[in-house]
Amino acid sequence: MTQRPSPRDFLTNLDQPLPLSVKLSKLVRNLWRRMALRQNCCGHEGEPGC
Repeated sequence: MTQRPSPRDFLTNLDQPLPLSVKLSKLVRNLWRRMALRQNCCGHEGEPGC
């Protein structure tokens, strides 16, 4: 069984030095990917939304 990501990790991933538009697009893409795959991780560790 895999461990669920913590809210702390989620917020840390948002602290990357990227433009806001890139962060938001990665966030939305990764959240949708997690929902579609029904997994705790989208497969892009360290990116916003994963």
